[in-house]
Amino acid sequence: MASGGGYGDPSQKIDYVFKVVLIGDSAVGKSQILARFARNEFNLDSKATIGVEFQTRTLVIQHKSVKAQIWDTAGQERYRAVTSAYYRGAVGAMLVYDITKRQTFDHIPRWLEELRSHADKNIVIILIGNKSDLENQRVVPTEDAKEFAEKEGLFFLETSALESTNVETAFLTVLTEIFNIVNKKTLTGAENQTNGNPASLSGKKIIIPGPGQEIPAKSKMCCSSL
Repeated sequence: MASGGGYGDPSQKIDYVFKVVLIGDSAVGKSQILARFARNEFNLDSKATIGVEFQTRTLVIQHKSVKAQIWDTAGQERYRAVTSAYYRGAVGAMLVYDITKRQTFDHIPRWLEELRSHADKNIVIILIGNKSDLENQRVVPTEDAKEFAEKEGLFFLETSALESTNVETAFLTVLTEIFNIVNKKTLTGAENQTNGNPASLSGKKIIIPGPGQEIPAKSKMCCSSL
């Protein structure tokens, strides 16, 4: 069970810190998604991100305090030099495209390949189709994205940072899954220490929603597909 822990309480005891990265082409709304989640804000005059920035928000997941450290970077090619440092230590990733710009979706496989070549193999990934409020301008069918997510073993949701649709759900899905993996690994490690075996993670079933549906917070992701 996950619940919002407000938008920052410096006196709060932190049990876990999870680094999550936002990736995707420029102008797909990564910074707006981050602002909506971290500060519940949306800026119509938002400018392109220069380099890298991050925001934090603390939540409660299964009675534990989890600080989400969300990193956002510019999607332009000239900032790709930050790649290795940007991905280092990330346990979650949000792969974002704009439902009104087909090119941003067509670039997703390249972003995914880069992510998988630099990040931990057990990283939790969600595919995000942003700007769902612009349905009348849609050029990327939900089924195309759903099919890609199923093939690659990713979570999938369509969001609107403007209307705050599914933004909270997307982050909670990733953070709750990371929490479950970390705890399962800890438990498995303790059991295997007793048995003299190394720790391992067993696969989990992924649940992909249909159009307009949200992913339940307890959805499982198949780690072995990563």
